[in-house]
Amino acid sequence: MSNKLDTQSIGLDVGLSFVKWLTGAENLHYGLWDGLELRAENLGRAQAAYTDKLFDLLPKTPCRILDIGGGAGETAKKLIALGHRVDIVIPSPFLADRCRANAPTATVHEMPFEAFETDDRFDICLFSESFQYIPVDIALDKATAFLAEGGAIIVSDCFRTEAYIKPKTDIRPIVGGGHIITRFRRLLADRPLEIVFEEDITAAVAPSIDLEQGLFNVFGHAMTRVDDELTAKKPKARWLLDKVLKAAIKSRSRTRLYQRLTEQSRNAQVFIDHNQYLMVKLQVRK
Repeated sequence: MSNKLDTQSIGLDVGLSFVKWLTGAENLHYGLWDGLELRAENLGRAQAAYTDKLFDLLPKTPCRILDIGGGAGETAKKLIALGHRVDIVIPSPFLADRCRANAPTATVHEMPFEAFETDDRFDICLFSESFQYIPVDIALDKATAFLAEGGAIIVSDCFRTEAYIKPKTDIRPIVGGGHIITRFRRLLADRPLEIVFEEDITAAVAPSIDLEQGLFNVFGHAMTRVDDELTAKKPKARWLLDKVLKAAIKSRSRTRLYQRLTEQSRNAQVFIDHNQYLMVKLQVRK
């Protein structure tokens, strides 16, 4: 067993615990903020609105669904409650355990989608904020191969526009991510798939960025207050703490962390300027 700290699992655990405390559910996905005031207590409603919109793309009768990158299993739990049969493919052992806990009747495949193979066929292959983590060609080709006759692929995720420029400095105001949208469309055109539904919901989900940044600013304010107190009343302890932090965290990482905690350059407008968030439904051309 490795002695290396599993910071990803720690971060997910803390994040899920906080969101569950705030909303009652282990969702880390964007919210849909149409008609909702941007307040922390509305996060659960915004995430529920997102899920409702996503589920509008599903068949009206129970079907077989492959939930690719199923998060903590909250979406699968809701799908099962509607009568659907759900398989989840998830590479993270931590999230796989959360899927088993939250959606105990789902079949959980703990592996990357790239490694997943099955003879089963599905009415829906669902990528809900997981498409960006899988190479486009592999995601499209494998999902298409797993479709039952008349089935559909649903992609709900963030894409980068041509305006997105990968930053080369320590200052990283550009937020969002995903595949370049033009490359996605180019690869899609080379495949026997057609778009039967597409909606750009970038502006509706973008306020989630401001809410997240506000949370980081709260932590930043707390750290600044502690630092001010130590500087004024315990300068030696503050000097020692500064030395420890500089030894433990690289200069570039400290700069990024400071920006994240104290600035507001990562915001909804920057997200809108550089990203497209799409809900897309694809079917095999007849």
